[in-house]
This record gives sequence, C-alpha cells and structure tokens, in this order.
Amino acid sequence: MTIKLLLSADLRAIEVRHAHLPLMERAGLAAANVALTLLGDRNAPTLVLAGPGNNGGDAFVLARILHECRRRVVVIFRGNPEHLPPDARTAFAKCRATSVDFYTEVPTLDYALIVDGLFGIGISKPVTGDNAALIERINRYAGPVLALDIPSGLFADTGRVPGIAVRATHTATFIAAKPGLYTLDGPDHSGTVSVHDLGIPVDMPAGTLIERSDFSAELEPRLRNSHKGSHGALAVIGGAAGMTGAALLAARAGLMLGAGRVFVGLLEALTVDPLQPELMLRTPDHALSNATSIVIGPGLGQSGTALDILRRVVSIDYSLLLDADALNLVATHPVLAATIARRTAPTLLTPHPAEAARLLGNTVDTVQADRVATTCELAVRFRAHVALKGCGTVVASPDGRWWINATGNPGLASGGTGDVLAGITGALLAQGWRADRALLAAVHLHGATADALVANDCGPVGLTAGELIPAARRLLNHWIAECPPRGSG
Repeated sequence: MTIKLLLSADLRAIEVRHAHLPLMERAGLAAANVALTLLGDRNAPTLVLAGPGNNGGDAFVLARILHECRRRVVVIFRGNPEHLPPDARTAFAKCRATSVDFYTEVPTLDYALIVDGLFGIGISKPVTGDNAALIERINRYAGPVLALDIPSGLFADTGRVPGIAVRATHTATFIAAKPGLYTLDGPDHSGTVSVHDLGIPVDMPAGTLIERSDFSAELEPRLRNSHKGSHGALAVIGGAAGMTGAALLAARAGLMLGAGRVFVGLLEALTVDPLQPELMLRTPDHALSNATSIVIGPGLGQSGTALDILRRVVSIDYSLLLDADALNLVATHPVLAATIARRTAPTLLTPHPAEAARLLGNTVDTVQADRVATTCELAVRFRAHVALKGCGTVVASPDGRWWINATGNPGLASGGTGDVLAGITGALLAQGWRADRALLAAVHLHGATADALVANDCGPVGLTAGELIPAARRLLNHWIAECPPRGSG
C-alpha cells in the first residue's frame, strides 16, 4: 500500500473541506484501537496527556473510548476548556461527563501506556517550560508511548526537533502520513507508525514513501538469450591518489548489481583490482569511450585534472550520476552547473547534506531544516533526479514529485556506503532502467540491504560498505524472483 505524505498546509486544506465530518471522533477511535492493542490484557491505567488544541481533542476522544471499554484512564489537562477549539471543547465535555480522572499534575502510578496528545502538526517553535518538563518525564518512561498524529515537539513537515520532543514507541497518524515522521529526527521519535485515513480520500499527495511498486516495472528476469552487451557498460570515474577505494567500491557495486561490463577510469593508475579482477581499470578517457552510463565523483578529488574530466563528462549524452567531489566541483564552477542544467540525457545527483549546502550556497543547518524543500530545489535547479542522503533519504524529480525512503539504519553511517549507492544506481542505469526508477530502487535497496544485514547480526555497529555489495545483489535477485512474469495476468 502506498503511504501518502502530506505537508501541513495541504492537510489543513483537506480538514477544512471535510469539516462537516466527525474527523475528531474518527481519529480518537482509530487511536483508541491502537491503544487497546498495545494494552493487551494489562490492567494498569493509561496516562493520557491532552494539549490545548485539536490534538488534545483527539486525546479526549481516545480517553472516553478507553473508559467505555472499562479501562482506567488518567487525563492530564492544564488548559482552559473555554479556550479549546470548538470540536476539542465538545470532546472535552463528553470526556469530562464520564468518570475519567482529570488531573493537572501526573499522579505517581504504574502506567501500562502513555498517550501523547499535547501538540499536533501546528507546532512551529520549541516546547519549553512545564510542557518540556512533562516531555522529559515521558521520555524516561520505559513502557509503550503512543503519539497522536505526530510526537509532540517534532515538526511535521521537516522532522526537526528544535528543543525536545516525545520519543514515542508508536505513532497513530491521521488522514495521511507526515514527512517529518520519516526523515531527520523523525524516525528516532516516531517509533512504529500506523496511518489512519479516517475515510478521507487523498488523491494528490505531495509525496509518498518509496515502495517496491515504484520501480517494480523494471524488475524483470533476464532472458536466457543474453550476453554481457545486453546489460550495458558502466564507467566509474574517480579514484585520485589516496582515494582509489571509493571508485573501486562504486565499481564493485556496479558489477555485482548487474552491469554487463564495468570500466573504472582512475586518476591514479592501477593495473588490476585484486578483489574484483572482472573490473576493467583504464584511463578516464578509455573508460568513457566504452560506457552507456556514467558515475563520476567517488574519490575524484578537486584537482585541475578532475575538473577537466568533469567538463568533458557532462557533455556526453548518456545517463550521468554525479556524486562526492563531482558535486563539490559543480558547486564552485557556475558555468559547469549551468551546463548540467541544460543536459538532455538523464542527470542524477546524490549529495549528502554538506554537498547539498555547497550546491545551493547555503549551510548544512539550512539544508537539514527542510530536507524535502532542499531536494526539490536541487531537482529543479539542475533538472536532475536528486537523492539527499541521510536519515530518511529524500528523492525528488524535476517535475516536482518527491519521495522519502524508510529503509536503512545507522549501519550506513560509515565511510564508503555512499560510493556503494552510486555504484548500485549506475548499474541499474547501465541496464536501461528509467532514471527516476533507478534512483528510487537504488536508495530503497541500499537501505533494505543494511536492514537485512542487521537482522542477521551484521551490524549496525561496524557494518562496512563492502559488506553491502554482495548482500544487495542477493536481495535484488530475490525481488526479481518475487515479481510475477510479464503478461501473467
């Protein structure tokens, strides 16, 4: 199922259009069902924290429903009921009419579950004062914590936590998912996310999570009557003195992920890769003359020679992925940047936040403050398919579409994993994959491979880039085998 992502402004517009529906009742009921599942047969009370807005209204509905299910509920509400929004005020009155216990301070009890309904998607500044102290107390709790719509203190559109935010074990989010649940700080605060559409159709989401269905059209078994020329030729350009490992990692990934031939154009001459002798180590010009797709940047350096090669490469009419030092060179040469934006063949960029900041002439903090907007800006400026790497990698296309990737783990936070991603993407391009699908598949596969390795006790601490490559090959082949044959109906 496609997980749709909506920005706060779009959600507000949907809520206004459907204001005639009992959305708060539906949200509270959906969340109550999640809470009942988490509670199981435990008899200890549930602590419900209700804030001064509609998020608090959802919490009041949940508390009332749990009470109707004969569960003991303790509600903390410090606000003035007269200042609540109309629907939340009604929800408060209905809950208050029951025998649910209301307090302004948290009683010392053994709670089976804490429900966070303090602040919803409208928060735009850090949580401070008594509410910050309350969140600190929640975060010391060892049991399950259910956040309503979004953990309080987490910015819904960006995943930023400028102060403190609830660290939930579960989040029940409503109408559609929010980008901030899946990128930057979001995954560390959201826990397991469930999406409840409340019966509201979302036909035009701003973005979606990457799913295998986004690229399944490319997952076809190979014909038996094929040869190495049937699967393209990838050129990996990079590997200046002291940095040949980056280019070799990308090239090995390209080879193991299916490129028919891989040429490595090294700036520092080597005769053979002893671990992967199938790679053809050549000069950059020779590698380029044989390529059908190109990856440039891993270990490239920023020398005059590197710049000359990059200038030649961007004029070649093949699919081109720029990574690492290729991006840094583009950032400091405006004419080169303009040339890339005029390319007619597919262009792909895979920056990390610091490289993205250089490309846009701003700071890492600015990039991370809104990863979705940054990625979309890069995609439009360079007319390229862009993956902004990091927790919850964001992918954007120049036509305005964007995605967030939910696979991956901290094992990827080590040297060389970005080079592997570049090589995986280049391999798919070499095999004729459409550029947007190749980037989505590579990002998703890269993270899913790390998840599979960690599930088999390989990492996350100490997971290496080289370990990703054979594991990614294995997983891609599984995905291909799982796809039904074309025309099978």
